[in-house]
Amino acid sequence: MNLLDEINSCRLCYKQFGFEPRPVVQGANAAKILIAGQAPSLSVYKTGKPFNDASGKRLRMWLGVSEEQFYDPNLFAIVPMAFCYPGKGKSGDNPPPKICAKTWREKVLNEFVNVELTILIGQYAQSYHLEDFNNVTKSSQQWSKYLPSKIAIPHPSPRNFHWLKNNPWFETDAIPALKERVETIIND
Repeated sequence: MNLLDEINSCRLCYKQFGFEPRPVVQGANAAKILIAGQAPSLSVYKTGKPFNDASGKRLRMWLGVSEEQFYDPNLFAIVPMAFCYPGKGKSGDNPPPKICAKTWREKVLNEFVNVELTILIGQYAQSYHLEDFNNVTKSSQQWSKYLPSKIAIPHPSPRNFHWLKNNPWFETDAIPALKERVETIIND
């Protein structure tokens, strides 16, 4: 059984969620860009396709890539902090359960030996991957510090409208640099 088969048969959170787990992860060993997000949304859970929602549309725009490029597992590994939809919370989805990252994260990351850029989306991925994590705004403001191997960005959810409005530097400074880095990797 390969690692993806093991993940797809995982039932660690079954009792916690009360619905059938449906892990959503993408990637091949050749992947050059790793997207570390939080956990799949309900619409992603229903389709089994990562970022198949409004967040994904914005993320692809930020990256400057087509759907075809984004869903190419030889280009993009999409490895959220938790592989299954965590259920609805008071203000959005519940946080990713920590047991998923504890059980799977290092095993999965070790599979992607060709990654040139890791895109850290939101607080859960950033707090796991950045030793100096304080909050999403500070990490995102330090985007140039982490490049060329990493970049911290806010979640591309439409719910983050106010954050984007209050931090215009993100779309004027960080996004062009992110697009350039992604384009360089893809065209290399």
